[in-house]
Amino acid sequence: MPVRRATAEDAHGLAVVHVLGWQRAYRGLLPQHVLDDLSIPDREAGWLTILGDSERQARTLVVERDGVIAGWAGYGAARDADAPASGELWGIYAHPQYWSTGVGHELLVAVEDALRAEGHDAAYLWVLEGNERAASFYERHGWLDDGGTRTEERPGLSMRERRHVKALRA
Repeated sequence: MPVRRATAEDAHGLAVVHVLGWQRAYRGLLPQHVLDDLSIPDREAGWLTILGDSERQARTLVVERDGVIAGWAGYGAARDADAPASGELWGIYAHPQYWSTGVGHELLVAVEDALRAEGHDAAYLWVLEGNERAASFYERHGWLDDGGTRTEERPGLSMRERRHVKALRA
């Protein structure tokens, strides 16, 4: 199925992918109680807020399989003051049922194309340290670890992340 822009009707499906993706991808990397406490209704409410913002909605892409949201990605201008590039892949997740089926590849290619269309010559993203599956996926697609790190602080949670960058124009 083709990649398309998200709509408010996608909020529940986005939340399901978001929560199940975190619970599976970050098992053993984040405290289990944090993963257990993730709530699809809470994430759905968050997605409704995000999708109510026309700029963020326009930069949220989805892929469907079998009539359900199989994955999503968000992108746009760099959010970090010291960013190594003008574009950023804010997040990309696939439902664990659809891992290794091409969903992530479709979304990543669509994001790269969209960032190019917006005039970005390069982009970056953050990967949770220890998430070798994700790091390997990005590296296979030409996103290179540039040595940049950050620690994202959330209530009751500290996440160390590594930065990957990619030139989007030859």
